[in-house]
Formats: sequence, structure tokens, C-alpha cells
Amino acid sequence: MSNSDSNLQPFVDWNWCAGNAGRFVLVDTRWYLDGSSGKDAYDAGHIPDAVFVDMDQWLSGPASQEAGRNPLPDPEVFAQGMREAGINDSDTVIAYDDAGGVIAARLVWMLRSTGRSAAILNGGIASYPGQLAKDAPQIREGEFSAHAWPKSLLADISEASSDQYKVVDARNRDRFDGCQDPVDPRPGHIPGAVNVPCRENLDSSGRLLPEDQLRANFERAGIVSAQDTIAYCGSGVTACHNLLVLEQLGAGRGRLFVGGWSQYGHATDRPVETA
Repeated sequence: MSNSDSNLQPFVDWNWCAGNAGRFVLVDTRWYLDGSSGKDAYDAGHIPDAVFVDMDQWLSGPASQEAGRNPLPDPEVFAQGMREAGINDSDTVIAYDDAGGVIAARLVWMLRSTGRSAAILNGGIASYPGQLAKDAPQIREGEFSAHAWPKSLLADISEASSDQYKVVDARNRDRFDGCQDPVDPRPGHIPGAVNVPCRENLDSSGRLLPEDQLRANFERAGIVSAQDTIAYCGSGVTACHNLLVLEQLGAGRGRLFVGGWSQYGHATDRPVETA
């Protein structure tokens, strides 16, 4: 399945998938902040021929206060996960979840940032018009090479704290405002950051809003270009959705602060802002 498309947009719909049958690998990335099992959800019903990739095992490194809850994994760990899922360097990957792509965005960002062809299935599992399957496909191990994470697309905690950059927080507004935080030690946000909740990129069905509405959402927050923009969230997962939306809008490629609030919140020497 070596039909990699270097010009693939970050989001595709099911019609694109139907028109390119056999030319991509479909990946189920369901994962839940409350610890529910994405694999159980996959086993209960998934889009036919989709393979499952586990966020905690293959798309994240070990959690720590210094690195956050979902740091990027060692590149070799990621490569091994892709090989075990039957993915090759030259494959096009279409990833989906049941959350409008805000989870699938992590895998898609990881693949695109290392030069691979990948996109989010717009609308996720609900956009598939047929019967879901319970049987997992037969997988032949892929040939997928390890590449270092590109420094040009990453930001560290000092850069995310600097007024030299536009910093955008993808978390829900109540967490950004500091009303509550169910998982991280301090409520609030990085001083100077603006809030574009990634779930507000979606309509009620979990599909992307029209591009003019998406563009307006970012412009209201002062984001007109991804250049000099750093995105973060709780732990570097849903922030990828904002970055991919900006790329879809033609605004370029911003940078990801992977540690996010789960790293910043533990850095008690750094100030916190609330609404």
C-alpha cells in the first residue's frame, strides 16, 4: 500500500476514503482522558479494515511532572508501534476517533511532522455509512523507520512562556479560565495565552465547521497565521487539532508545546493566569 500523497490535506471526509479504497491505512485511535479503554471500544465495533493504535503504548512516552502526561515517545517506540500496525514509511494513513478528530490529531501530527502522508477522517467513526466490524484485520508487519522529532515544529516551556510568540490553548474554556481542572495540579493558563478550544472547531456532529467560521474563530483570538504560533493543551494531544486546522486553512505550520498544562502546572516557579 505505497500510495503516499505528500499533498494530502490534514482532513479528509469519507467520500475521499471511498474514492481511494485500498490506497491508505485506516487507523482507530480512540482514547479517553478518564482512562476508559480505547481498545475495548475498538473491539466492540470499528470501521472495517481499521487497525488500532494505542495512545499510551505507542504515541506517548513515560509521564512525569517534568515532561507532562503525554510526552512524545522515543522515535523508535513510535516506529515499532507503526510497524506492528502494518504501516510502512510510504503509506498514507487516515486516522479517526469518536471525538471529532481531537484525539486522532496526535497520530496525524506525528506522522506529518516526520514527513509522512496522513489525515484525520472528518467526522470520525460516525461518518462511516456502513456496518461496523468486530474482527480485527490480519496485519503483516510494516517497514517504518525512526526519525527524530523535528525541533522546528516543537516548543519548550520557556518559549511557551515568552511574549515573543502567540500562544494558543486548545482546552475547554472552563479549564482555561481556571474554573476547575480535573487532571492537572493548578487551574488556569499560561499568562498571555489565548483560548481557541479545539472542540469548538466542530459542529454538533463532530465535523469541522466551514472554513470561514474556523478562520473567524482563530482571528477573534488574534491568530491569523501559524507563524510564530505555539499550541498547547493539557498534554500535547488535542493541541495538534488546532495546529492541523490552521494548516488546513492555509495558515502554515505552528509549533507544539507537548508538555502543555500538565508540565507547566507542575512548574510552580512559573506564574499562572486565570480569567
